[in-house]
Amino acid sequence: MIKEWDSEGNVADWDGSVTNGVTHGNSGGVTHGNSGGVDRKLGMLGSLRASMRRKSPLTKLTQRSKVKSASDLPSVDNNPNNSTNTHTHTPPPSPSLSLGSPLSGLSGFFQKKDGTSGGSPLKTPQSHARAQSESSVALGDLLLKKGASLRRSLRLGSKRPAPERPANQEPLHCVVEASQSEQSAGRSEVAEKEEVRESYVLPEIPPLPLSVMQINKLIELEVLEEAHLNLLSLRREFLHQQEALGAEASPVELAHLEKDLSLLYGALRAKMADIVRQSSVMPARNKELLVQVARVVQEEERRAGEAGGLGGWREAWREAVRDGVRDVLRAVHLDTPDHNTSWLAVHLGLLGKALVENLERVKAELQGSYPPSFRVFHHYVDACHDVTAEHLQRLMGKVTELKDYFALLDFMTHRYHSERIMGSFSLRPEVKEEQRELRIPEEFHQDIKKQYCRQLQVELRGSLEKILQLEREEMWEEQLQPRIEEELFESHIHMDIWMSVQSPVVNARRIDADLEQRVLNTCLSELQLFPRRLEEEFMRWSGALLDERLWGDYTITYINSFSSLREHMESYKDSSPDHVTRLSVELEGAELRLRHALLQHYMNQTKPLLRRMMTRKWLSTDEDFNQLLKRTQDLREQCTHMDPKHTQAFASEVHLYVVKEYISPLMKNSYSCKNRKHQRAATKLSSQWGQLRDLFQEMRSTADWLHPVGDHLSNIIGQKNKSDIKTHLPALVEDYPDISKRHVAAVLLFRGVSRGRERQLILQRVAELKQDVRSAGNAETHERVLFSGIPAAAHTHCLTHTPLSCITRLLPDT
Repeated sequence: MIKEWDSEGNVADWDGSVTNGVTHGNSGGVTHGNSGGVDRKLGMLGSLRASMRRKSPLTKLTQRSKVKSASDLPSVDNNPNNSTNTHTHTPPPSPSLSLGSPLSGLSGFFQKKDGTSGGSPLKTPQSHARAQSESSVALGDLLLKKGASLRRSLRLGSKRPAPERPANQEPLHCVVEASQSEQSAGRSEVAEKEEVRESYVLPEIPPLPLSVMQINKLIELEVLEEAHLNLLSLRREFLHQQEALGAEASPVELAHLEKDLSLLYGALRAKMADIVRQSSVMPARNKELLVQVARVVQEEERRAGEAGGLGGWREAWREAVRDGVRDVLRAVHLDTPDHNTSWLAVHLGLLGKALVENLERVKAELQGSYPPSFRVFHHYVDACHDVTAEHLQRLMGKVTELKDYFALLDFMTHRYHSERIMGSFSLRPEVKEEQRELRIPEEFHQDIKKQYCRQLQVELRGSLEKILQLEREEMWEEQLQPRIEEELFESHIHMDIWMSVQSPVVNARRIDADLEQRVLNTCLSELQLFPRRLEEEFMRWSGALLDERLWGDYTITYINSFSSLREHMESYKDSSPDHVTRLSVELEGAELRLRHALLQHYMNQTKPLLRRMMTRKWLSTDEDFNQLLKRTQDLREQCTHMDPKHTQAFASEVHLYVVKEYISPLMKNSYSCKNRKHQRAATKLSSQWGQLRDLFQEMRSTADWLHPVGDHLSNIIGQKNKSDIKTHLPALVEDYPDISKRHVAAVLLFRGVSRGRERQLILQRVAELKQDVRSAGNAETHERVLFSGIPAAAHTHCLTHTPLSCITRLLPDT
C-alpha cells in the first residue's frame, strides 16, 4: 500500500485511511481514536488529500486515483444531540462539481485548529446566524494555511518551508496568492483539452455551514465550489428548521435565514454571471471557473422547487452569455460622423470581425469548459444574433444620411450571413447555413426601409434643386446656346434626373425587391413636381430676356428633355404602372405647355402682320407677308432641332393658326374688291398660299387638309362671271363642311357681290350642299374644323331671305 504525508504530518494511504487517530473504513463510516470526539478537520484533510492525489504525478503513474461514487460519500447527521452515532447517507445521482478542482479541498477552510467547529451546533431556530466573533485575522490564518498546503501539494513535496505570515497581515493576500497558484496549475492542465463530462459527483456537503460573511467572502474570491457547498449546507439547515418548527413557527422566525439565503444566492449568481460575461473576452483565465459555474447550474436545476433556493439558473447563464457578447460589441470602435463620413461602414466592418473572433474563441476555448448539454456554441451564436440586432437598433438612432441607412440594410441583408461573418470558414461546421440569418424584428426592418425612402425623397428633392440651380447659373444667366446632339437641342437635365433615379433603384435592388419597389415609387412621386417647377422658373427668368430667338431655343431644349425623360421612365411601367402614368401625364403636360408657349410667342410676333392680310394694304404691298414669311421660316429652322414626335404636332398647330388668321380679315367685310381688283387679289392670294403651303410642308405639318382652302377662295374671288362661282362651291363645302352661308357671303362681298339674284342663288346652293354633307355623315370631315373657329360678319341684305320668285319680279329686265 502506498502512503503519503499531508501538511499536518498525518500519514494517508491511497484508500483514504489516516493513521493519526482516525481511520476510514470501506463503508464510509468514521472510527474515532482516543479523542473520543468528532475530528472537525476530517472534511478539510480528506478533501485536501483527494486534491493532492489528483495533482500528484505519482498518482498518474500508478493510475490508482479514482473518484468516489455517490454511494461512498459520507454524510454526517446534523442532529447536534447525536454525537457518537454515525451512519451513511447516499445522495441521489446528480451532475456535479469536478473533484479534480484544486479548490475542492477547501471544505475545512474555516475550522479551528483544535478540531472543533468554527460555528456552534444548531440548538435554536436562531442558530443560523453564524458566530460573528470569528475575526477576519483568524479567517486569514486559515486561508493562509490552506493556501500553503495547496502550494506544497502542487509543488510535489517541495522541501522549502512556507514563510511565516505576520499576525496583522491582510488575509485576502494569502487567498489571492493561493488562487493564483491554483490558476497557474490549472493552466498547465488546459493543454490537455479534456472535455467536461456531463455527469459528476457532488462533493460532501459540510455538516455545518460557514457564516454568512465567510460564504460571501468565498464568493467574492471566486471560490465557487466551496461557497456553493456551504450554501447547500445553509439551505439544508433552513429546511431542517422549517420542518422542526412546523406549524408552530412564525414566518418571522425564519425570515432572517431566508433573507441570508436569498442574498447569498444573489451574490453567487451575480459572481457567476460576471465570470461568464468576462469569459467572452478572457476565456483562458476563466476556464476552471466556468467548470464550476456549469456544475453549480446543474446542481441548482436538480434542486429546483426546493425551498430556500433560486430558479432560472440556465436562463441567467444565457443572459450572462448575451451580456458578454454585448461587451464585445460595445468595445468595437465607433467614430462620429464629424470625424469620419464613413463612420458606420467602418464600424460595421469592425463589428463583423469582432463577432467572428469571439465565436472562434468560444469554439476553441470555451466549449471544453461546459458539459455537452449546455450547447455552448449554439447559445453564443444565438446571443450574437440577438445582441447584434439590439446593437443595430441603437445605431439606427444615430443615422441621418442615405448612405448610412443603406449600409445598415446591406449589413442586415447580405453581409451578416455572408462568408465574411457568420458564413466564415472558421465557424464551420458548427454554424449551419440555416443558422446564419440575423433575426431582425419585422417592425424594425420595415421602419428602416421607411426611413431610407424618406431620406431618399429629401436627397432627391435636393438633387433636383441643384440641377435647376445649375441650369440657371450655367445656361440662363450666361445666355449660352444649347448644345446640339444628333441635330436636336439637348440639355444635361434629363440625364441628371435619370441618374438620380436609376442609381438608388439599382442600389435598392441589391437589398431586395420590396425596397426596390418602394424606392422606385418614391422617386417617381418626387419627380412629378419637377416639370412644373422648371417651367415656372424658366418663364420667370425669360420675362427679362431680350433675345427672343434664344428663348425659343431654350424652350425647344426643355421640350426635348422632358420627352427623353418620359421615354426613360417608360422602362419602369411594368414595375410601377400607376406612378409612371402619373409622371408621364405631368411630363406630357409640361411639353404641351412649353409648345403652347412657343406657339404663343410666334403668334404674338405674327398677329399684327396677319391682321392686315386680305385688306387694301395687303393688295397694294407685300411687306407684311414677307415679314410673316420670314418669321415662319425662322420658326421652321428652330423646329429642325425639335424632337420629331413634337415637330409634326407643333408645325400642324402653327399651320392651322396661320390659315385661320390669314383668311380672318376676309370674313370681316372690311374690304370689297371693285373695278376688277378681284382678279388681282385672286392671283396674289394663290401665289402667297403656294409659298405658305411649301413652307409648312418643309416643317412636316400633318395639316395638309388646309392646303385647298386657298385655292378654293382664289377660284371664287377670281371668277369673272358671278354665275360661275356656283361651280366651285361643291369642292369648298366638301373639303370644309363647317363653312356657313355667312362665311360664303363674306367671300362674295370681298369679290364685290354684295346683292342681287346671283348672290341669293349662290347662298341657296351652299345650304343645299351642306345638307347633302350632313346626310352623308362623313366622319372624317368632322375632324376638319376651320371656318367654325373664324367669326364671320353678321352683314345681310334686307332681301336676303326674300323668296326668289319675288326677287325676280322686283329685279329690272336687265
